[in-house]
Amino acid sequence: MGANSSSICELPENEYLKRLSGAEAVSENDPFWNQLLSFSFTAPTSSAELKLLEEATISICKSLVENNPRTGNLGALIKVFLSRTKELKISAECQNHLFIWQAHNALFIICCLLKVFICQMSEEELQLHFTYEERMPGSYGVECEDLIEELLCCLIQLIVEIPLLDITYNISLEAVTTLLVFLSCQLFHKEILRESVIHKYLMCGRCLPYTSRLVKTLLYNFIRQERSPPPGSHVFQQQTDGGGLLYGFASGVATGLWTVFTLGGVGSKPAPQQEQSSPLANQSLLLLLVLANLTDAPDTPNPYRQAIMSFKNTQDSTAFPSPSPHAFQINFNSLYTALCEQQKSDQATLLLYILLHQNSNVRTYMLARTDMENLVLPILEILYHVEERNSHHVYMALIILLILTEDDGFNRSIHEVILKNITWYSERVLTEISLGSLLILVVIRTIQYNMTRTRDKYLHTNCLAALANMSAQFRSLHQYAAQRIISLFSLLSKKHNKVLEQATQTLRGSLSSDDSPLPDYAQDLNVIEEVIRMMLEIINSCLTNSLHHNPNLVYALLYKRDLFEQFRTHPSFQDIMQNIDLVISFFSSRLEQAGAQLSVERVLEIIKQGAVALPKDRLRKFPELKFKYVEEEQPEEFFIPYVWSLVYNSAVALYWNPQDIQLFTMDSG
Repeated sequence: MGANSSSICELPENEYLKRLSGAEAVSENDPFWNQLLSFSFTAPTSSAELKLLEEATISICKSLVENNPRTGNLGALIKVFLSRTKELKISAECQNHLFIWQAHNALFIICCLLKVFICQMSEEELQLHFTYEERMPGSYGVECEDLIEELLCCLIQLIVEIPLLDITYNISLEAVTTLLVFLSCQLFHKEILRESVIHKYLMCGRCLPYTSRLVKTLLYNFIRQERSPPPGSHVFQQQTDGGGLLYGFASGVATGLWTVFTLGGVGSKPAPQQEQSSPLANQSLLLLLVLANLTDAPDTPNPYRQAIMSFKNTQDSTAFPSPSPHAFQINFNSLYTALCEQQKSDQATLLLYILLHQNSNVRTYMLARTDMENLVLPILEILYHVEERNSHHVYMALIILLILTEDDGFNRSIHEVILKNITWYSERVLTEISLGSLLILVVIRTIQYNMTRTRDKYLHTNCLAALANMSAQFRSLHQYAAQRIISLFSLLSKKHNKVLEQATQTLRGSLSSDDSPLPDYAQDLNVIEEVIRMMLEIINSCLTNSLHHNPNLVYALLYKRDLFEQFRTHPSFQDIMQNIDLVISFFSSRLEQAGAQLSVERVLEIIKQGAVALPKDRLRKFPELKFKYVEEEQPEEFFIPYVWSLVYNSAVALYWNPQDIQLFTMDSG
């Protein structure tokens, strides 16, 4: 970059960068800034490309860290950027490409420098670098304005006020990314940051009035999924040979323009996946999640979380409850559509969880939708492909189902939605099945996967809780769903017998051996018996509340009746087995009376007739099964590392050296 430089490897020797980072102070009014900021490039689209850029400029950054206390050039660069942003809105309206182009370039350089500064020093040291000005040896500079707060406020204003056009897309994206970089100090601390200078600026003072507008804008960026404008539509046209820039501007631009440089080679095309994505939507969502999970200050609750918890639908004309300092309205239909379409990403699933859990307006709206399959199917697909997903993504999907199943209306309606040809479900061809039956199949499959692979009690508990919440509303269960319920019970029964046998053999062996420690089979047995009891309660709840709606479950129960024999007299299950035993006995008797060699259709017909004839008062009533999701006492210990792992792993995020990361280990993302 310089008059003749076009290769990224030549950046360390670039004369403009060397002057910026050198020992000589550069005044804010120096023509040098026009020269420095007059470059064009193909924007990095991946962490790999950003890694190349960082490695090429690391010597420049180190030089600036060393010289900035004497030159104040970082502060001068930021002031140049701030002065240019004052006219950005007018520049966008007037299609002033040059002005926006140079402002973007200034911010790009600031962002790259900031990332290195934040990685290498404490927040206190960073603050000092923002206060340095040019000074003579032995002199003392007067106290200057708070440049960090001014820059943060300017970035937020840029995001919320500048219209999103082809020519402003990149600077809007850079503003969002720079805010993420400011907040990235968390990555370099093992402990959760509860007191941070940057957090304080964002949650108090000049930034605070923009809270609701920032959250709203970030949400709309996610909703709109605007793709990057085609190369050349937002900056200046490149000559066909790639050897220079044809700006078409008079000599008002600097004389020493940087030549085009690309990280993937001049004219290289982005990968198909990148072409389809929206970097601005992705970065906006990541920033929103980071802001939502900032810890509360001692005397100030997180205003971004408050805004997320309280916003309403644009169709809702009721007054906001008082006080609602950060409330706003947004189009819920557009938000719902975007959430349905984007569930393949962890961050979209996490946003859905946050909204369902924390915003009662969103939850009420979603539960009232008549097309819930559009939301539920992507969540089920996440769980179905559990082997390909990270554990956090699976947990979020599962908790979303648990929250949804807390609502009886949801539990009824999902059995009324009939689906055709679920192509991603490969165990069996499902030409026609209700959404409710499919949900049961996927949750049971998740339990079975967990039993054989991860053995995570938390996952087990939440799966069973979702099934329990639904059980009283089971309707017209698909025969395969009914079979899988009983098959799961069969698997648990075999596991119970195996552990019981191991415990017995170990106990016998210990009587004839020394005092070596015994495996804790009692604990294993206790866990399995808890799960078995839960499964019996789920079956019992269905039989008690909707027996006549579920002939296929009764059929599966009768077919595998021997499974339940051993639990009839078991002290842990005697009470809950009464109804199941009664149903098995009642229908077995009717089938015996009907004779032998009955077809499946005839058996189902007898079951349907028997369901009407069975007196309801003969079935013992148990308390309704209802489980409610409760967030852990310190959710930030889970969510903050999770969110930052998403930022770290994002394809269009910044590159950080894995060796520098303290918040999580590299396999936790």
